[in-house]
Amino acid sequence: MDYHFYLARKSQALRVRARLTQSLRAYFISHDFLEVETPLRIPSPAPEEHIEAFPADGWFLQTSPELCMKRLLAAGYQRLFQICKCFRKAERGRLHLPEFTMLEWYVAGFDYQKLMDQCEDLIRFAAQALGLQNLKTSGRDIALAPGWQRMTVAEAFAKYAPVSVEEALAQNRFDELLVGYVEPRLGVEKPTFLHDYPASLAALARIKDGDPSVCERFELYIGGLEIVNGFSELTDAAEQRNRFGEALKKRAGKRWASYDMPEKFLQSLDALAPCAGAALGVDRLAMLCVSADKIDDVVAFTPEDL
Repeated sequence: MDYHFYLARKSQALRVRARLTQSLRAYFISHDFLEVETPLRIPSPAPEEHIEAFPADGWFLQTSPELCMKRLLAAGYQRLFQICKCFRKAERGRLHLPEFTMLEWYVAGFDYQKLMDQCEDLIRFAAQALGLQNLKTSGRDIALAPGWQRMTVAEAFAKYAPVSVEEALAQNRFDELLVGYVEPRLGVEKPTFLHDYPASLAALARIKDGDPSVCERFELYIGGLEIVNGFSELTDAAEQRNRFGEALKKRAGKRWASYDMPEKFLQSLDALAPCAGAALGVDRLAMLCVSADKIDDVVAFTPEDL
């Protein structure tokens, strides 16, 4: 295929994507957020078991701007957002690119419940700016009217999976069953917040007050597609160090890259007040705004095109 013709076919999607990005930015500016830019190349990413970073001349390309943004939050910046490129190895498929666009935002004084409210408000604002009352995927209209569904992970497994969430964890099948049974059924009539993830999957999230078996984390699904991951932030440096240490052991078992402990980030946690933050996949939200079937349709160039 003539690639110039292929690019021309993307014209409408790229124009909608541009307007989407502008509307996301406008929302945060109108809510008194500070837009920031942090380095793409960092000494060490947050050690996580399932995310692998690209090396870059002895350092790494960021998998998320999280560490730097939370250091700014700890320094006294109350409301922050950033739209940036992130990079993750071995991520390529219909819904994945190794280089993708992320929106991250953080709010001092928020918890994950307030953040879910704000997330709903943000996406409804962006859709309305595009003249959209619904989003469409796989031929199905998904209403964006207020009152989005909220469901705990335990409730979702009880309703959709062949075993309970506790059994899935014990069998080391949580991800398999989440992807195979639960995710396809989430957000198919209206957007759904899946929340209260098992504590073992907390990563950088705070354990829920009154229920140490879960953490204050949510993911937003629209049409079975994960769009947002957010949580109440863990502010305990000792606990975060322990979690990173466990993740590094699991990474070593897979012979993945060894990261240095992000000491400056850990030191900043002593000054971090209660807060919450979220990451939104801009490419995936753009897919829903133009009813695209694959992520390739909403980016100007994929790796294979270069």
